[in-house]
Amino acid sequence: MSFTIYPAIDLRNGKVVRLKAGDPKQMKAYSAEPAETAKRWLSAGANWLHVVNLDGAFGENDSTNQFALESILKLGARVQFGGGLRSMQALEKVLELGVSRAVLGTIAIEQPELVKDALQKFGAEKIAVGIDARDGFVSVRGWKKDSKILATELALQMRTFGLATVIFTDIRRDGLGSGLNISATKALMQSSGLAVIASGGVHTLADVIAAREAKLSGAIVGRALYEGTIELADCLRQCG
Repeated sequence: MSFTIYPAIDLRNGKVVRLKAGDPKQMKAYSAEPAETAKRWLSAGANWLHVVNLDGAFGENDSTNQFALESILKLGARVQFGGGLRSMQALEKVLELGVSRAVLGTIAIEQPELVKDALQKFGAEKIAVGIDARDGFVSVRGWKKDSKILATELALQMRTFGLATVIFTDIRRDGLGSGLNISATKALMQSSGLAVIASGGVHTLADVIAAREAKLSGAIVGRALYEGTIELADCLRQCG
């Protein structure tokens, strides 16, 4: 089974940033040049990039982030992109720009039929669902609103629509470097039968190795790359 490492590029007002536990008040900016950051990870050997439009996720104006996304796509990278994709029009737009896989989050809860329609129209290879959970329950609207739907319930529903790939984030760990929640992520994979990409909390190479050994589909690595606790080229050699 293949295992993919996804360097994360989170965009806020056109800058590359990281949040702690999804809190915009706990934000640290790392670069004002997203395309240069993308070049850095691609030069290290990355095959995919995970790009998130945080402004879109928070329901704010995201025109600057769209320009940043376009600059990244011009590099020819395979991009997994999410954040604020809450209509078929928005989804079509990013796929037309060249995004390889669009990640749908909030609408999987609020408009599940739209996910079904998107899968039928674009195919399972083009669509993923981001399941972001706090204490097992899915959160939406940039993690500001908690639902009463369990992550496992949502994954099973999405599978009936033809979904193949889920990105699972433990919100309480995201950006904190406390390690992935391997047990919850693996349980989601086993209960749903879907390919699951782990996200939230990667700090060291051991965290990525643990995800691979759990037979997960991949791992998203963010703050650890920007803080230097993981060297991407070394990580790709050992786990990619």
